[in-house]
Amino acid sequence: MDFELNDDQKLVQMSVRQFMLREIEPIAEKIDREDEFPEGIWKKLGELGVLGANVDVAYGGSGFDLLTGVLVNEQIARTCPALALSYAAHANLCVDNLNRNGNEDQKMQYLPGLCSGDLIGALALTEPNAGSDAVSIRTHAVLDGDHFILNGTKMFITNAPVCDVMLVYAKSNPKSRARGITAFIVEKDFPGFSVSRKLEKLGNRGSPTGEVIFEDCRVPAENVLGAVDNGIHVMMSGLDVERAFVAGEALGIAEGAFELAITY
Repeated sequence: MDFELNDDQKLVQMSVRQFMLREIEPIAEKIDREDEFPEGIWKKLGELGVLGANVDVAYGGSGFDLLTGVLVNEQIARTCPALALSYAAHANLCVDNLNRNGNEDQKMQYLPGLCSGDLIGALALTEPNAGSDAVSIRTHAVLDGDHFILNGTKMFITNAPVCDVMLVYAKSNPKSRARGITAFIVEKDFPGFSVSRKLEKLGNRGSPTGEVIFEDCRVPAENVLGAVDNGIHVMMSGLDVERAFVAGEALGIAEGAFELAITY
């Protein structure tokens, strides 16, 4: 079995490494101190072609595979773990989920802006009383004509304070537990959506984290991702990929720490 990277993967790896050394390394301490990633960085990542690394070119992506996305995350984390965390939430949790589960209209509407950096993505699953036990979420959705009405709270949501598009999980049929969860595509300007506060953290400063409130938030029924009451399929397929994707971040952090130790 050949474990060598192909030429495209090596090129992407090198391009992201050079980008990080040029754009981020000189201000990495400032990002951590001020707890904000620099203005305009998302557009630059879009121009680099990495925000939709494994999205088809028809939707504005670069058409690479999952491993290439992992390599991007690794090289970002090697210099700035906080930016890598926000990148993973955007490119994997939001964009990849939408790319795999969205219908044609949804992909055409959201993916080009997410791949170009005009839009920042996030995913909202964790709640004050439900994290690893995702089936216990309490945010609920009720059908009202051609909209769903969402009510509830999400906590520790990466990119929440700066996002434009968020994938949200809510109970649409509470009696069915895991079979009663639906995934929704929510825009920050939908009535009833708000980020109540930005959370202070000890680590990964520079990756904005927030609490999200849904108060009679009206989401068009056409913004259901996948099928009604089938959000657990979207959720688990996304989490399976996320575990591999985030491993690249851990590897990049280890590489960066090793290089600093050698220099010291």
